[in-house]
Amino acid sequence: MTSTTVDSDSSPSTRMGSPIDSPRHSASSTSLSSMSSMGEKASSSHGKLIDTYGNEFVVPDYTIKDIHDAIPKHCFERSAAKGLYYVFRDIACLATTFYLFHTYLTPENVPSTTARGALWGLYTVLQGLFGTGMWVLAHECGHQAFSPSKVLNDTVGWVLHSSLLVPYFSWKISHGKHHKATGNMHRDMVFVPKTREERASRIGRLAHELNELGEETPIATLIHLIGQQLIGWPYYLTGNITGHNYHEKQREGRGKGKTNGLFRGVNHFNPSSPLYEAKDAKLILLSDLGVGLTATALFFLTKSFGFSNMLVWYFLPYLWVNHWLVAITFLQHTDPTLPHYEPESWNYVRGAAATIDREFGFIGRQLLHGIIETHVLHHYVSTIPFYNADEASDAIKKVMGRHYRSDTRDGSIGFIKALWRSARMCQWVEPSEGAEGEGKGVLFFRNANGIGTEPLKLAPPKV
Repeated sequence: MTSTTVDSDSSPSTRMGSPIDSPRHSASSTSLSSMSSMGEKASSSHGKLIDTYGNEFVVPDYTIKDIHDAIPKHCFERSAAKGLYYVFRDIACLATTFYLFHTYLTPENVPSTTARGALWGLYTVLQGLFGTGMWVLAHECGHQAFSPSKVLNDTVGWVLHSSLLVPYFSWKISHGKHHKATGNMHRDMVFVPKTREERASRIGRLAHELNELGEETPIATLIHLIGQQLIGWPYYLTGNITGHNYHEKQREGRGKGKTNGLFRGVNHFNPSSPLYEAKDAKLILLSDLGVGLTATALFFLTKSFGFSNMLVWYFLPYLWVNHWLVAITFLQHTDPTLPHYEPESWNYVRGAAATIDREFGFIGRQLLHGIIETHVLHHYVSTIPFYNADEASDAIKKVMGRHYRSDTRDGSIGFIKALWRSARMCQWVEPSEGAEGEGKGVLFFRNANGIGTEPLKLAPPKV
């Protein structure tokens, strides 16, 4: 997969970070007709950039104005009535499923214990999908894509996310920072990959030894994936585990001495966390209150109905929600075709293009509200509601051209395959061998499994 770019000096508007999730229009210096003529010049200024598959990569060259101008105006329209319809629909699915299984899946109706266990297992899967859909609607609220009313958005978002043990405002603030710095190695908040040095340090090796290591066994990859899918989301909330770890630079001095990890001061529940500013404290406490109320309700429900019932009714579906949330986010930002950027090579347009659309069939489009299929658009204009996202996505593809990335092979099965493929191929990031100048700050995934482009061969440090 290849792409085109322009000289950084010729498009100053794209070098700015976004002031909000949907950036202001900026003066366009690039037209589609000029892309081919400028691509060769820009490519040479960055050297030869190679992704993990071995395809040549060229950084994007269009502007935010090009993106905004391509989208039909009606796609920006938000409807409170339509948003609330989907909320009630998802709640109705949850309630109806609970009623049907609780009423009819009894020993009298299904004598076989094995069959009942399997069907209750199906129940947890279904409720997990419906719960994930509800999570996505709260995500829409956080981006103000749910309705034109900020009060309604935040009220609905707080209720929905709190019911899923998510600190709404805390996550909203950190997630907004993710959107403002997508793909930035020093500022992104979601699935920031390890550098070669960090990967080597993690496994007790020197950086030059990574390309000499033997293949990571499939069972080791599987264990890592299981851990990621089971505890990745709560660990992110409590320790910012996949976010950037440059908190010392946070203004107000709130990051002094704080690093990612449990009990190290970087989490989504502490008003003094470096993820936030002092002005955010009340919102963080309001988020904690919402989670606390849900936790209290769960405690009393467990006391009344027993842990085994609550395990099946709520806690196992909750784990499925966590699984889908982590899988979706991981695969939106981790793929052998995607770059990441050092701060000096990053800009908002490039970062937003460092995402990928996938396909999850009926489940993705109907139950999960298209969050998998239209994520690239979402990073350019986060206030477009999901029910307008397909049309808007088709519109921006004409501007993005070769820079638009999607992986729709094998549909829903392909989505699951991609989880394994990315886990095997995307172990750390480093520059391309032929990178020059600013191109040395464009990083791609490499691995020690002998898959795809070989990692750099580094000489041992001189003693």
